[in-house]
Amino acid sequence: MGGILGNRDDGVVYLREGAGGLSLNMVEVKQDPYLSQFEAFIQKDADQSPGWMQVTRRSAMTRFKKLGFPATRDEEWRFTSLTPLTQCSFVPASMPDSETIAAELAPLTHGEDRSSRLVFINAQFSREYSSLGDLPKGVKIQGLAESLQTDPALAQTYLSRYALYQEEVFTALNTAFLQDGALIYLPHNTVMPEPIHLLFFSSGNGRRIVSHPRCLVVAGENSRVQIVETYLGSSDSLYFTNSVTEVVAKDGAVVDHYKLQQESVKAFHIATLQLQLGRSSMVSAYSVSLGGALVRNHVNAVLGGEDAEATLNGFSITGDGQHVDNHTSIDHIKPNCNSFEFYKGILDGNSRGVFNGRIIVRPNAQKTDSKQTNQNLLLSEDAVVNTNPQLEIYADDVKCTHGATIGQLDPEAIFYLRSRGLDLREARRLLTFAFANDIISQIQIKSIRYSLEKTLFHRLTGTPPGK
Repeated sequence: MGGILGNRDDGVVYLREGAGGLSLNMVEVKQDPYLSQFEAFIQKDADQSPGWMQVTRRSAMTRFKKLGFPATRDEEWRFTSLTPLTQCSFVPASMPDSETIAAELAPLTHGEDRSSRLVFINAQFSREYSSLGDLPKGVKIQGLAESLQTDPALAQTYLSRYALYQEEVFTALNTAFLQDGALIYLPHNTVMPEPIHLLFFSSGNGRRIVSHPRCLVVAGENSRVQIVETYLGSSDSLYFTNSVTEVVAKDGAVVDHYKLQQESVKAFHIATLQLQLGRSSMVSAYSVSLGGALVRNHVNAVLGGEDAEATLNGFSITGDGQHVDNHTSIDHIKPNCNSFEFYKGILDGNSRGVFNGRIIVRPNAQKTDSKQTNQNLLLSEDAVVNTNPQLEIYADDVKCTHGATIGQLDPEAIFYLRSRGLDLREARRLLTFAFANDIISQIQIKSIRYSLEKTLFHRLTGTPPGK
């Protein structure tokens, strides 16, 4: 039997073949498909995008080739192997001709009829399934490809200025293939009365597809907005979603961002959420991971203005064969800023979880108040989680705490519930739901909260949705 021995920085996988042979074959299965797809993509889109966009794409692809896919010997990836992803070949996603798309999208609106909703099928904006409510004056909510045509200066001012492709390989890959996604712009003193929903649906019609959704959110001074990103796909389909979202909260802005990842259990999902906070701004980011075979979430917050406040909350529930990796970074640059981080994970079967949270307090960031907590509940002896909360403090007048726990259900609590008439399974479900509800109850949008409660109930009871 052949076996994988390791990965090289140049994108080569080594395989040892044959029981009687010790020779090594070099199989280039990582970058080559993306390089050839890029040349076809860049030529096809040559007349559709402004010149600066083409320059950015080529620069990002150059950086992608330089960085290469990381291996487990890289510190940031030592608990997450990309071998299952890099050994799969994917074709660029296109708009499917499927009569089932409408039916599959119908239950995904969360009942918010008055909210603005942009729907993306294989990362391409679908006007047919999208709807915009009454927008305040000056607000822009549109497909990114359309924005590059109608107002390229707006995108050029902010796009790729915060999620830096020079530093992260998947951001570089996304930027190289940047084509469509969502652009949301709020002028100063604007309040969006209803949430903005961005639905990304993947459907390959039997093909293994890759898509690179891109979102840009700019909240002007003293504006307020709630944004929901939902990622889904055809059941049991194998595909790859590589998304990047940049959120710019200017002075005094308030932004609530919710990301709901409910991909196919065979899908790969890698995402970056980059948050840039101005003076006295408040940004809350909620990340919920329920689907996917291999999931990696990067959430990075830069507190670049005084008196800013960032809240990062996350929740994941995994079963057999799933791997969810949450990597967060909170960078305190200015003084008098607060950050609060609370991530929880529930792991069952032979699933794997990773949490790596990094808080940086720069020398000038005096009077920082930062709290970080990661809690994990193991429902199976085969489940494994690796947690690594980190503090890097270079200032002397700060209040910072961090901690992590890994454990199982409290046997005394189970005994108490059983003494009150619940059987063992019901007691375990109730305690597990209570563990998760610490995060879910903080979601401000009622329809989202209710939908997650139902999903969690079905996962814990093993009943299909709708029952």
